Amino acid sequence: MGFFICDLHNHIARLHTQQFAGQTTSNSFTVYRGQGLTKTDFEQMIKTQSKLLSFNNFLSTSMYHQVYLNFARETIESSDLAGVLFAMKIISFIRSTPFADVHDSSYFKGEEEIFFSMHSIFRIGPMK
Repeated sequence: MGFFICDLHNHIARLHTQQFAGQTTSNSFTVYRGQGLTKTDFEQMIKTQSKLLSFNNFLSTSMYHQVYLNFARETIESSDLAGVLFAMKIISFIRSTPFADVHDSSYFKGEEEIFFSMHSIFRIGPMK
């Protein structure tokens, strides 16, 4: 299992280098992630605004907010979890957080999927 995880991380890092090689200007874009959080985790996140949040798994996101907004809504309807829609501003030439545009090879066509490697870190901004 460890070999697979390492190989996937390395593949994402290679794709990131290929897709964003040579960029020196601050090109940024926003991706979205819908997720269910326990009420306790949600309350803790509210208290840590402007601090850092690490996702300790591979992370699937979309360029289209509606894709994951629907997922967050379904989470609320089918469980006791709080549905959260993360909007993450990405600066494409930063290499410390490997990510790749995988929409050409994604099973979910039309989602404009951006895939992040494990342990991606984001700053928690304003919450609505």
